[in-house]
Amino acid sequence: MTQGHCSAKNGKIIQIDEKQVKDHLGEIVRGTVQETLNTLLDEEAERLCRARRYERTDARKDTRAGHYTRKLHTKAGEVDIRMPKLRVLPFETAIIERYRRRESSVEEALVEMYLAGVSVRRVEDITEALWGSKVSPGTISNLNAKT
Repeated sequence: MTQGHCSAKNGKIIQIDEKQVKDHLGEIVRGTVQETLNTLLDEEAERLCRARRYERTDARKDTRAGHYTRKLHTKAGEVDIRMPKLRVLPFETAIIERYRRRESSVEEALVEMYLAGVSVRRVEDITEALWGSKVSPGTISNLNAKT
């Protein structure tokens, strides 16, 4: 008797739902990307202030004034990032360009699809399937005009 027959006989059949596993792994990756970006932004704000949050020191140049949330489209999907605010100094990060809403690799992929002859409507469907959000036809046209 083979192993498969023994398992079926005892009623212990293991089934793996590949879609559910992929979705779960994708969520883990997206969460990790989001957590990493937020940590890097916090550390950059601390470096600009020359002090950690709530730390009192003579070297301190500024204090934190909370944060605001914005979305960023990455290869891992859409992530929520917390952009720190400072009271005096302007917070300009080297991690994410100001007003940038998409990772550059995502923009490159959109342009490549368009240049390969994929229709704008199809590009919308592909981006929704890959990253969970649609990209407007105007955005695709603007990106194409830049190249």
